Amino acid sequence: MTEPYLKFTAAPGRVRALFEGHEIADSAHALVLNEGSYAPVVYFPREDVEMLALRRTDHSTRCPHKGAASYFTIYRDAKVIENAAWSYEDPIDGAGVIKDHIAFYPQHVEIERSPAGAEPELKVPPHDPPYADIDPLS
Repeated sequence: MTEPYLKFTAAPGRVRALFEGHEIADSAHALVLNEGSYAPVVYFPREDVEMLALRRTDHSTRCPHKGAASYFTIYRDAKVIENAAWSYEDPIDGAGVIKDHIAFYPQHVEIERSPAGAEPELKVPPHDPPYADIDPLS
């Protein structure tokens, strides 16, 4: 029997995603995906992500193990990082656990983990300062 290529586990404790020091995701129900030789990726349940900071883009990719990925641009404090997050809206068999989850590229978002039962040291209110209402075309 061969090892599965995708290994999903529950992230222990709380996991947060910080963009420029501002919390854009916070979950006690995040998943960690270990995929082949790639670095582990944290997937946050969509309800634990500050979706006001994200806008869907037209960019998409396809993974033979997970299916089609949709991408999101981060808009926060007048900063725009294109295609910085992704989601598998309709994952293929074997990857269904990440449906309705969002992952972030680590070069754009800092992932902070706290042990089970512990609160993170830093707690940034999700709307401090408010999200920038900017039109990327202006």
